Amino acid sequence: MGLLTDPSVGHGALTSIFVRHHYRFSVVMYIASIILFCVLAHNSFSSQTYFSENALLPGLVKGQLSDSTGTSFKNHYRELKAEAYHMENETPHSYLISKFKNLRLETYSHNYTLNYPLKKNTKYSGRNVYGILRAPRSASTESIVLSVPYRAPMSIFPSTLPGLAIMFQIAQFFRQQKYWAKDIIFLVTEHEQLGMQAWLEAYHGTCCGSLGILDAGKLNGRAGAIQAALNLEIHSEKIDHVDVKLFGLNGQLPNLDLVNLAHRLCNKESIRHTFNNKDGGAIGRAKATNYKTNLSTMISMVLTQATGVPDGNHGLFHRFGIEAITLEGHEKKGRGDYISVLQVGRVIEGMFRSLNNLLERFHQSFFFYLLPSTDRYVSIGLYMPCLVLLVGALFLKAFSTWIQHSSNQQSSDSSKDDTVFIHENLNIGVVSVIILGSHVFGLVLLPNFAPKYFTYFWNGVSTHHAMLFGYGCVSVLTVGLLPIIMKKMLSSLKTPHWVLLHVICLLELGIGLLCVAMHNFSLGYITALIYIIPAVCTKSSNNRMLMKFFWVLVHPMCLLFWATAYFTYNAYPEFTISEYFDKTIDASGQWIALSAVDNMVYGNWAFSVAVLLLLPVWLSFWCLLFLPTDFHKDKAKME
Repeated sequence: MGLLTDPSVGHGALTSIFVRHHYRFSVVMYIASIILFCVLAHNSFSSQTYFSENALLPGLVKGQLSDSTGTSFKNHYRELKAEAYHMENETPHSYLISKFKNLRLETYSHNYTLNYPLKKNTKYSGRNVYGILRAPRSASTESIVLSVPYRAPMSIFPSTLPGLAIMFQIAQFFRQQKYWAKDIIFLVTEHEQLGMQAWLEAYHGTCCGSLGILDAGKLNGRAGAIQAALNLEIHSEKIDHVDVKLFGLNGQLPNLDLVNLAHRLCNKESIRHTFNNKDGGAIGRAKATNYKTNLSTMISMVLTQATGVPDGNHGLFHRFGIEAITLEGHEKKGRGDYISVLQVGRVIEGMFRSLNNLLERFHQSFFFYLLPSTDRYVSIGLYMPCLVLLVGALFLKAFSTWIQHSSNQQSSDSSKDDTVFIHENLNIGVVSVIILGSHVFGLVLLPNFAPKYFTYFWNGVSTHHAMLFGYGCVSVLTVGLLPIIMKKMLSSLKTPHWVLLHVICLLELGIGLLCVAMHNFSLGYITALIYIIPAVCTKSSNNRMLMKFFWVLVHPMCLLFWATAYFTYNAYPEFTISEYFDKTIDASGQWIALSAVDNMVYGNWAFSVAVLLLLPVWLSFWCLLFLPTDFHKDKAKME
């Protein structure tokens, strides 16, 4: 209460400067944030990657996997292709089980069921197959996972049969070694990430999404506590390059030591390796080209991480405290040198030998970082100031708005008690109703509530169209009807000031962005770049039509449309305008439906951030733009 009632607050020289010129300071902070982010891509502000955990180094010695095992890969691959094309749309479970048993592994299958949340009485079933190689030198207290998602020949995604053949080859080779101190689990999942999510929930005996959606089933066999995992997506016998994938659910990243280990082993085996499909090698490039590539790589990382969607099965391990990455081998097209599966096998061998040597979980290196290249990183202490500068502009605006209001009130009626005056003129009751109502409205739109009614009401159309129509109609009604309702209900109020609502909106947006960025910096930073300008430019009175139009453009549904339009244009530049518009509308509906399903099945909270943070704040600002005020008349009387 001291800040709210102390008459001396706001009269200091430094405070007066900030209050009078807070718009200029906000612009400077916004520009400085962007400049600082771009500067971080320069080698002077990033650091060379290194190993914090020395126990990982033994895996970098010469591997034992030799050319003599190449024949086994060809045999495995030949059998797999014959079996896969015999069952074009199904997973050959019997073959996989018999294969694991022939490799003398403890073999189990795992059944699970998905109760599709957006369509009543719709179920999908799946089955995973896994084998366990028991460590001869321990009592099954710890384990490592090697996984491959099975994709049938009719799948829209690239084949993973070569990766599965490498798994069989590696399992056969590992079975002959006696130095394993950790169990090794060889896992083949069905239905991509859904199978992996079900297996992880069954392994740990928990539920990560909404109850009753994913029936994970039970596992008949378990190994020790999983320390790390490696997922393979090898698409061909002849590989052009290996992309190291690391993005996890909700933007979570694996320990940097594991990422460095993969890149270092690829260097050792002379394998061209990339991050986010961008070549990170800086050798032989000019400084200007090097900086441009680093900046492009870092921006692509931010854009990908902000979605919160894993880019591979590895991304579902992170929430369980398991460090995991995916190695994706892209097919070599045309003639020229290529990477052999033997080289990839040696990388896998080196990684498992390093992980086998760990005495404790990953903890020494970074969990929060940005990667401008495959061999350099930016730590959290350098990139967080970029967001702090943006959020600081919101806090400065809130502080200045409050100080200006307090100063005006004290000068207009110094005889009144300050506490009573502030209480009477800030419309606390109306402000509370607006804030509470906007959050309740966002709560109703959560995937657990609104989608079922949308799909029921628009029963004759596809699910994603029903979701698009539902959320679209709700957005249009709130944008159009809310100003009319506000004017009708509050037209009798004569008080001119809505500064309390303005300050609460600014503070909630700033604090919410900081909370989001603590887990997913990219999502928080991109959201801040979008919302800082309209938030700072909004006033507690006298907002012009241009400002209202600007807020319509940054409505969460509009932002979804703009983002979809951008990606659609990049993916289909040959489309006509009508085809482009139809595709964008359709993709927007699919994006909403998939985000809702991800929220209920996997626990992806990108949808929750949109309806529980961005939408309530947007609605509160929208109310502020249309609240009745006679500020200018009141100001003229005071003068």
